[in-house]
Amino acid sequence: MEVLAPPLAKGRRVLLLDEMRTLRLFSAIVAALPGLARAQSTPAYEVYAVRFATQPSYPTRYLVAGADSARRSKLAFTVWLIRGGGRTMLMDAGFYRPKFLDSWKPVAFTRPSDALAALGIKPEDVTDIIISHVHWDHLDGADLFPKARIWIQRAEYEHHTNDSGAVLDRAIDPDDAKMLAGLKRAGRVTLIPGDSTEIMPGITVFTGGKHTYASEFAAVHASLADGRTGTIVLASDNAYLYENLEHHRPITQSLDTLSNLRAQERMARLASEPRLIVPGHDMDVFVRFPRPGNGIARIE
Repeated sequence: MEVLAPPLAKGRRVLLLDEMRTLRLFSAIVAALPGLARAQSTPAYEVYAVRFATQPSYPTRYLVAGADSARRSKLAFTVWLIRGGGRTMLMDAGFYRPKFLDSWKPVAFTRPSDALAALGIKPEDVTDIIISHVHWDHLDGADLFPKARIWIQRAEYEHHTNDSGAVLDRAIDPDDAKMLAGLKRAGRVTLIPGDSTEIMPGITVFTGGKHTYASEFAAVHASLADGRTGTIVLASDNAYLYENLEHHRPITQSLDTLSNLRAQERMARLASEPRLIVPGHDMDVFVRFPRPGNGIARIE
């Protein structure tokens, strides 16, 4: 014969229900603690665009697919400063070797390492450099910063060079290939394993822009105006100009224009606001973000 337990008194049932609710709430809090702790430990970085040279007239058709062949645009040669969490980082390193100055003849040129002085930064203060891709105007200045760790996509590195500094693809300059391989032999290069990799708290890099074989862009958890925080996307050359982004036009110099458009769409999803997607060479960055001025723009 089945023996039935006596029914619980009403007060006891209420007490058990309260205990169960408390236990569920406690479990939810415990489950959320790692995420809360991580959010509190993620820096809100300051982000700046720093212009170190200008190209006064460049064919727009080389920047925006389908642009009128008669149009020309100014180019801003820029590095991006990311500062916070005890680190002073750059997105890209610019250029300085005389052969590039002789062939491109930029105006108002300052070595990228010197351009940072306006923000009180010495070359030896830079802790990390994220290289978006191997083109000379983004990689060449990496050896100006004697203590910086270099972050580059493994696929980008291995497609263009090797540890002997050989040129495996003409997209990389021979001197820059040797320089990058030398930095790797010195233990100063970290090869990023691929897309959507958080390389340090609050900074994640993404591939797919296809400006070069494995060019990357970065999403940065940043301090914005009025005490807010949000996500800034540093597109580098995966979007040359605001025109690429606002008219949804691929960059001309792309290995895969459809992939480039998908990368632009991804940037729009990642950024807290469309205005926080920063293209790689647009002079208008310094108009849209006018402070502090003189070739430096706080992205906020």
